[in-house]
Amino acid sequence: MIGTGKIKQYANVLDKPLGKGKQEVPSLSLASLFVSLSAFAFLFSELVQYNQTQVDNISELETRLEDAGYAVGARVLELLCHRDKGNRRETRLLGILSFVHSTVWKVLFGKVADSLEKGTEHEDEYMISEKELLVNRFISIPKDMGTFHCGAFVAGIVKGVLENAGFPAVVTAHFVPVEGQQRPRTTILIKFAEEVVCLGVG
Repeated sequence: MIGTGKIKQYANVLDKPLGKGKQEVPSLSLASLFVSLSAFAFLFSELVQYNQTQVDNISELETRLEDAGYAVGARVLELLCHRDKGNRRETRLLGILSFVHSTVWKVLFGKVADSLEKGTEHEDEYMISEKELLVNRFISIPKDMGTFHCGAFVAGIVKGVLENAGFPAVVTAHFVPVEGQQRPRTTILIKFAEEVVCLGVG
C-alpha cells in the first residue's frame, strides 16, 4: 500500500507544502515536490523564443522577460509571506535583501545565491551574484544577439519581490567576467529608489 499514514487535506493550494526536505504528504516522493529541470529548461526556452518573435530588438526582449519575471516575483512574495511569516512582510532594507538572497533564491533555485554585496561606488546599490544562473545554463545566444541576457527574467523576479514589499528599485542583470573561468558570472544589480534610501528604511 502506498502512503500508509493519513494524508493531510489542504483547503487552500497556498497551504500545501513547498518541500523543504521533510515529506508532509507520505504518498508523494520528495522528487515529486520539485519541477523537473528539463521541463523548466524547455518551458523557459519556449518563453524566450516566443517573446523573440514579438519584438524588434534585444532591449525589448529583455523587457518582456523582465515583465514575465516580475509577475513571478510578486506571487512568490505573497506565497512566502503567507506561509513563512504569517502574512508579515519585511520592513528593513537589509532584511528584504537577505530574504531575496536566501529564502526566495532557495525556493526558486534550490540553493542560496552565491553572494550578496553592497556596491562600493553608490550607497543605494546592492548586487546578488551567481556563478551559474539557472536560466543561462541551457540557452545559447547567437553572436548577433551578443548583449542579450536571460538573467533579465530573474532580475524581474527580484524586482517583483522588492517592489511588492514596498522597496522600489531598478533591477538589471549583467555578465561579469571572472579571471580563469570560461563563463562569466551573473550579477543582479539592484539600485533602490531615492525615497527608500532617504527615508532610512535600511
